[in-house]
Amino acid sequence: MRNDRTVLVIGGGAAGNALTVLLRRAGLDVDLIEAKDDWNAAAGSGITLQGNALRVLRELGVWEQVQASGYGFGSVGITAPDGTVLHAQDDIRSGGDDLPATVGMQRPQLQQILIDAVRASGAHVRLGVKATDFDQDDDGVSVRFSDGSEGRYGLVVAADGLGSATRAAIGITAKPEPTGMAIWRIAAPRPAGLTRTDLAYGGPAYIAGYCPTSDTTLYAYVVEANRDRASIPPETYADEMRRLTSAYGGFWPAITAAITDPGQVNYTWFDRMLVEGSWHRGRIVLIGDAAHCCPPTLAQGAALSLEDAWVLAQMLTEAATWDDALLQAYYERRITRVQPVVEASVQIGQWQLDGVRDADVPGLMGRTMTMLRELP
Repeated sequence: MRNDRTVLVIGGGAAGNALTVLLRRAGLDVDLIEAKDDWNAAAGSGITLQGNALRVLRELGVWEQVQASGYGFGSVGITAPDGTVLHAQDDIRSGGDDLPATVGMQRPQLQQILIDAVRASGAHVRLGVKATDFDQDDDGVSVRFSDGSEGRYGLVVAADGLGSATRAAIGITAKPEPTGMAIWRIAAPRPAGLTRTDLAYGGPAYIAGYCPTSDTTLYAYVVEANRDRASIPPETYADEMRRLTSAYGGFWPAITAAITDPGQVNYTWFDRMLVEGSWHRGRIVLIGDAAHCCPPTLAQGAALSLEDAWVLAQMLTEAATWDDALLQAYYERRITRVQPVVEASVQIGQWQLDGVRDADVPGLMGRTMTMLRELP
């Protein structure tokens, strides 16, 4: 089998950007296409990056920028709705003892850091472009693009997210399923004294939490039962989020006062998906949210996607031949790590939906994060 070591990466999110940088560092020719003209540079509010995500970002060579842009901390608190701290503990350093347990940062800043790394890598990037057709044989994949051009690649990597068109195009029928919850998010000023994530379970929302993202900013979120999006006019988003957050004490009154602009509030359903059996068909392989997604109850969505990129890049650059056995080995290596995280993330939310008062949320979090200390 001829081994054409050229790669098309579809999707410029965390997984696609990371894979592109790692493959270019190994000297491979990489094209990256992203459907959004702006490369999603301004999308999102905040992101919680735990140690296993930071470990991959360090491998990408961007840890110093992430450290400078974000806010590192090492503990997590559980509070009552009135703000009383019920329990606080040191968080698990899942990336190793030489990295913080957690860094919070504004999601657009992380995306810009990764965009700059892709640009610096020398990859060929095209924005506002989609892959519209694939024609595979034993030697590679011929691809047609939405701008009328065509290309030929040894491997196509689908990093095009939860609604992956590539996943459907290659006959994988898995689709994201709602878990029954939805989350309101906003970036806001950080009150003095707020130095870690605190989570309140109960009150008018299932979960209310926040994460510092810099010396002056945070992102805050509240989780409720999902509602028909069409029933919530976008101009009411700030009112809806304030309605939920206004019942919480501690730092929440200061945060609530900053929830004024509905355009800055994001409303998203929780979804679950896990492609099982294999993540590839021929020479087209899925990574990141295209292969798996979980609700953010463990803050592991981006981390798992970054790990996928790291593992796949290692396997591709070390292998003499890219074949079915290699891509199946990639799946088997990742599924044993991804599946427990997806299941734990869903379970934490389900306990809230079911009103289980004696749920061992801290215990399940701890067991799962301890597992993630091992290299992926």
